Amino acid sequence: MINRLLVANRGEIARRVFATCRALGVETVAVHSDADAAAPFVLEADQAVRLPGNTPAETYLRVDLILDAARRSGADAVHPGYGFLAENAEFAAAVTDAGLTWVGPPAKVIGAMGDKLAAKALLADAGVPMLPSWTDTDEITDFPVLVKASAGGGGRGMRIVRDAAGLAEAVASARREAAAAFGDGTVFIERYVERGRHVEVQIFGDTQGRVVALGDRECSIQRRHQKIVEEAPAVVPPEVRTALHEAAVAAGRAVDYLGAGTVEFLLAPGGEFFFLEMNTRLQVEHPVTELCTGLDLVGLQLLVAEGEPLPAALPASTGHAIEVRLCAEDAAASWRPATGTLHRFAVSGVVTEFGALAGPGLRLDSGVVAGSVVGVHYDSMLAKLVAWGRTRAEATRLLATALARAELHGLTTNRDLLVRVLRSTAFAAVEIDTGFLERHPEVFAPLLPANRLPLAALAAALASAAGRRADSRVLTGLPSGWRNVPAVPQVTRFAGADGEIEVRYRLDRTGGLAEWSTDPVADRAVALVEAAPGRVVLDLDGVRHAYGVHRVGSAVFVDGPDGAASLTELPRFPLPTAELAAGSLLAPLPGAVTRVHVQVGQRVAAGDPLLTLEAMKLEHPVLAPTDGVVAELPVPAGGQVRTGAVLAVIDNSSSVRLAPHLDLEQSNPEEDPR
Repeated sequence: MINRLLVANRGEIARRVFATCRALGVETVAVHSDADAAAPFVLEADQAVRLPGNTPAETYLRVDLILDAARRSGADAVHPGYGFLAENAEFAAAVTDAGLTWVGPPAKVIGAMGDKLAAKALLADAGVPMLPSWTDTDEITDFPVLVKASAGGGGRGMRIVRDAAGLAEAVASARREAAAAFGDGTVFIERYVERGRHVEVQIFGDTQGRVVALGDRECSIQRRHQKIVEEAPAVVPPEVRTALHEAAVAAGRAVDYLGAGTVEFLLAPGGEFFFLEMNTRLQVEHPVTELCTGLDLVGLQLLVAEGEPLPAALPASTGHAIEVRLCAEDAAASWRPATGTLHRFAVSGVVTEFGALAGPGLRLDSGVVAGSVVGVHYDSMLAKLVAWGRTRAEATRLLATALARAELHGLTTNRDLLVRVLRSTAFAAVEIDTGFLERHPEVFAPLLPANRLPLAALAAALASAAGRRADSRVLTGLPSGWRNVPAVPQVTRFAGADGEIEVRYRLDRTGGLAEWSTDPVADRAVALVEAAPGRVVLDLDGVRHAYGVHRVGSAVFVDGPDGAASLTELPRFPLPTAELAAGSLLAPLPGAVTRVHVQVGQRVAAGDPLLTLEAMKLEHPVLAPTDGVVAELPVPAGGQVRTGAVLAVIDNSSSVRLAPHLDLEQSNPEEDPR
């Protein structure tokens, strides 16, 4: 029996495992870096052990420190979660050698499946369908192909190559990224299947040699090979589903699989499918399987780890579940990970966190709460929001509506993209594959239309005025800014994502909106129904619209019927600031300059690489935004920078300040390493 379980991970997956442990009466132990000392998963554990440092290499990847934490806390079992050491065979062996129960497949299985080249050869002998693959680039004659890392996963080291000219650079780049992520730069090349779908099967094995399939999942909606929308079951014909399950079980039996695992396949348009990889752990998207089967997969992991057999009768999948990964990302900056404080995190309609649903509803699995600080050390996934419905359409509508109405203040996220995907006609028609986002650029548009931003700004200005009036001590019966003889209107200026917006308005003696205008120009006649510091109701052509307004310092967050806006109220009398040199490229987030590709005095063209910034586990190439000459390179290779630091100055004989152009090869790694 497992009595005290240490989770060698952080964030959302640690909270998820702890939830099952509480239900089963198992005591919990968290390990945490200094950056995570006040994180929700640490506060929820029965015990917590500090791992001194912040980076994964200093903390969550230190086998010795984690085993010492288990010893000091009296833990008798270790759950690896996903990412970090979850698929590290040496860690699994070290845990069992220390006399602890390992909640996962044996080290030999992890090792066999961790090397994708060896895994393909082994499972091909078991009859699992495989794509043609190569390790020698000279043998490749047909394109397109896909370069993949042999170790790890989560899209790291993955490159699509459509002609021979780009192959060498793609292989070199993939090797660098794989080596940085997994400590192993080995790559191989597979035939790339156009319009392929990513479908996977959840398998489970027990100590009695039984391997079963517990349903399948559709994971085709991806950005840069990273899953962002997952659903169960996959929408495939019954005969394809049967064949997928049989192939997955055959793969599990070929390696004497134990515990939870996922066999991933690429489904071609004609129904033919091919093995991609086997993940020897719990997947990020496991909640959709739990909601469709009613099973607690973490509970089954603990059951199997204790040597118990799987239940003789396992439930069939019912209904439909869809999960989205909500990530802190900045769409305006090539989807780079975003950092900062999450001032408000509220999703209405959530029925359960980390648990089962009794009927149609929402489940939230999050690693953050309101007030959480998202730093640069780990991945940018904030939460997973999951909906279950009797039909796919019901689950889609439920999830899209809840996501659109969520209050997410303080960080830019991929929320609008997710809602657009869910509401697209192509998604409803199951016209999906791994190239979905490339073919549907319309889903990248923000939810809030540009012509509705003035209304959000007006709501922000009126709420601000109401707040000042609520704090006033004199003439409390008069509206803010009221004059007996109208003169000039009240003026409030905001900075938004697309520049400044100025709101001019005047209230009459009753507090009604006598007049208003904005720059950019608004095109709607509006009447004021209600204005309070946190809520403004406007009447647009006889239809009332409510806006929630949340202010933190000068930041104002507006949630309206058309979408959300993040604004910064500008001071009426701004203080002078130092002027940057023209052509300054600024660091978009804290990190380290790993490579400098140019020299001072060198002429560059737009798009040329200047340097590489490493932050939040990802490499961010900083490219020249225009032709010019490198005038300054103030940060050498190895130098640490803060947000806003000058990385380079390009002299293009222009007085316009330039923003860095970032070409993110990867964003938001799925699981490896966190």
